[in-house]
Amino acid sequence: SQVKSKEEKSFSGSASSDHQLIFYIGVSWPDRAVPLPPGPRPAHKSSGSLHQGFSGLTHLLHWPLTPGDGGDLLASTSPQTSTYHLRSPAQTSYTLGGYLEAILIARDHQGRPKAHGGDLFRAQLLGPDLKAGVPGDVTDLENGTYLLTLPLLWAGQAQVQVRLIHSSEAVGVLRGIWRDQWATVDFTGYFRGPTGYEETVTCNVNPLLIGEEEGTCHYRDEDSGELWFCARPPTLPCDSLVGHSSGRYWNVTTPHEEALLARNVTNKTLPQGIPPVWVAQENNRILSPEQPCRPGIPAPRPSGFYHQNVWHSLSCSSRSFSTADSILRCLAGHVVHMMGDSTVRQWWEYLRDTVPALKPVDLHATYHTGPLMAVDTTRAIVLHWRTHSWPLRSLRTPVAALHSVVRELGGLAGGPHTVVVLSLGAHFTTFPPSIFVQRLAGVRAAVAALLAREPGTLVVIKLANTGYKSVYGSDWFTLQVNRLLRAAFVDLRVAFVDAWEMTSSLALPDSIHPGRCIVRNEVDFLLSHVCPT
Repeated sequence: SQVKSKEEKSFSGSASSDHQLIFYIGVSWPDRAVPLPPGPRPAHKSSGSLHQGFSGLTHLLHWPLTPGDGGDLLASTSPQTSTYHLRSPAQTSYTLGGYLEAILIARDHQGRPKAHGGDLFRAQLLGPDLKAGVPGDVTDLENGTYLLTLPLLWAGQAQVQVRLIHSSEAVGVLRGIWRDQWATVDFTGYFRGPTGYEETVTCNVNPLLIGEEEGTCHYRDEDSGELWFCARPPTLPCDSLVGHSSGRYWNVTTPHEEALLARNVTNKTLPQGIPPVWVAQENNRILSPEQPCRPGIPAPRPSGFYHQNVWHSLSCSSRSFSTADSILRCLAGHVVHMMGDSTVRQWWEYLRDTVPALKPVDLHATYHTGPLMAVDTTRAIVLHWRTHSWPLRSLRTPVAALHSVVRELGGLAGGPHTVVVLSLGAHFTTFPPSIFVQRLAGVRAAVAALLAREPGTLVVIKLANTGYKSVYGSDWFTLQVNRLLRAAFVDLRVAFVDAWEMTSSLALPDSIHPGRCIVRNEVDFLLSHVCPT
């Protein structure tokens, strides 16, 4: 990483002429020596140090290089002509606990084998009659072939399914956008004068995205050290910023690039290459570990599987909380703080809707950004949810309600009755990874400080789930975000909920907001850490 400093005029909520030193951090990609566009470096007072493997992103964000298609769409990887087959001769039946291996050959739209890797394939082993599913591991051999490894975790019939999420050529487009574009969206800031008169301007993570630096207002979060920038309103002062909302989605692709990312070649199932296999039954046994769930347990791959629409963790003995009473018994005496994007707001909504005793409290806030609260005063249960601060794609919301996660964590005393759930990443796929890195640096430091002062606090990290397939929120971006999330917290005593695998194991359509079955299992796994026995 390269760090450089630059002196700029600061408008931290005012039109002051004071000067402040602003640091930018850049992160280099494996295939390019030029650093990413600059982004503000966090300046949290006790920022600490990132895990050694997290300080350099090159190996974390590695992806095989692709030469591109030379402008010929037919030379890109095709889901119709790519094929896969068993690596070894088919067997009459397979052993529970074993693996199924297959070879996938990527081909272009004319049926020609590809000579390089870089495609984003997703493999699953499904048991439709058993409502079972598990994600497979896809190893890119970087020569146009891929090794598929699928664990056999339930007895009965199992069927391999493979989807091409993005061709290597489409991934090349996404990587170029993430590397070269400083952003793919902008935001709107609302300024209000004493008479109620309002002016709106463009805001973003970098002052160069909104106009001349001398014509910008700078806002520094005193807890995280992160910076936010808005164009200077025509007449109102910088400290009159009262509202925030999404702005525009930028057009950052050419017609050819749009064709590579089109729906007819994105997230498509390959022709069936392997007939259903039979896994021999052993006393109807389901493979599941016996150790109770707790923070700090290393995550295996895969992290779990579905059977009868119930998620079975492979890292610990996950439990099912199928009734409102079982949830209430688990949460009794706990205060749960959920912070982050709308996918964790779904957890709050699930608990509110499933447990009638949890009564929502009207805080007169903007619902989609919060804060939201539900309580059961009889059992001393409090559930909080609030979104993280900007960058945030949202309806108009008061700026005063946008608290940074670092600020919220710093205000928690913690302890054995405190549960913290963090869901980060979904709103950072429209910026280069350096922006997410600076957010993670501050949040990681705040989590480490919370666990240091109260080790009994339960902190749960929800990984980002599958969903969007565009230049603004592709699954390829999400994969990179999840790599960074794991690296940021891997050496802290936290628990992970692998929403990526939990949303990519069943034969269900991908959705950024998954359905009730998925959310129920995510919440059950959270509760398995709150009440491991």
